[in-house]
Amino acid sequence: MSDTGNLLTAEEIEALSAGVADGSVEVDTGFNMSVRVAKHDLASEDSSVGINLSAIDMINERFVRLFRLGLLDVLRTSPRINPARSQLIKFRDYMKLLRAPLSVNVVRMTPLRGFSMVVFEPTVVFSALDNFFGGFGRGVGQLPPGRLFTPTESRIIKMMLDGLFSSLQEAWSPLMEVQFEVASSEINPQFAQIADENDLVILNRFEVESGSDSKGLVDIVHPYGSLKPIRDLLRSRVQTGDGNEESERAWRQELFSAVGDSTLELNVLLGKVQTTVKRFTDLRQGDVLYLRKPDHVRVVINDIPAYEAQVGRAGPSKAIRIERTIKPKQ
Repeated sequence: MSDTGNLLTAEEIEALSAGVADGSVEVDTGFNMSVRVAKHDLASEDSSVGINLSAIDMINERFVRLFRLGLLDVLRTSPRINPARSQLIKFRDYMKLLRAPLSVNVVRMTPLRGFSMVVFEPTVVFSALDNFFGGFGRGVGQLPPGRLFTPTESRIIKMMLDGLFSSLQEAWSPLMEVQFEVASSEINPQFAQIADENDLVILNRFEVESGSDSKGLVDIVHPYGSLKPIRDLLRSRVQTGDGNEESERAWRQELFSAVGDSTLELNVLLGKVQTTVKRFTDLRQGDVLYLRKPDHVRVVINDIPAYEAQVGRAGPSKAIRIERTIKPKQ
């Protein structure tokens, strides 16, 4: 050892290395040598075992069907609504996508904690307004950032919110009972802070087409933390039945029996002849059409090719014997 008692000399280091190389010095003699370390960032929010976004997509699909019917009742229009897949993004990144003025509504979703947000683009509001008063759903161009909604436009927004809340309640009902209440409304999204900048939110985006040239977006945003307490429910997906397996089994059997009695039209295609319109119109009684006999005939069910078969005889009747199944084209 060196005089300091803390450092090895060059000769000692060389001797130790030689001992490790020839095996005379044991290695791997410490504690927990087989333990593997997993990285974990304490500053980031864990979402790997959190919310099942596919369950949210199922809720959104149900919501779209209900929302279209609701708009038809109150606004006399049934727009096309195209849902996008749910996204898990930071609230800061979502806010960068927004440009004032917008109809930004902060919503309390009971019994979940925190606040959610419903955002209507002006195009959606003005096309709904035009439809309500008998127009063709024309939208509007870019509005000045500080432009406020008039009382009439605000009334249309409230009608759309009522329909949206009613549809969301029914869409969520197979999972849990929820209630919605508007806490505040803004035109500038910067004043609607439902989460911190680095917090995760779940973005549910819907493209609404009310007219031939009118498209706008409707966003429903939930803080990740508000849905995290029900992640077990979302992980098991939305249940559409009452959980009675015996009744489901009986229902499937009855459905199978009912389908078994359905009538199908089955045709056997013996051959094809390709000709022209002139030759076809010139055909007369007694004319002979020549065709090559195929190796197998095709069995067609409801205009869909299903089997290839051999033609033969069974007793006094003509018959076919199925040889193989025709796989449908993808």
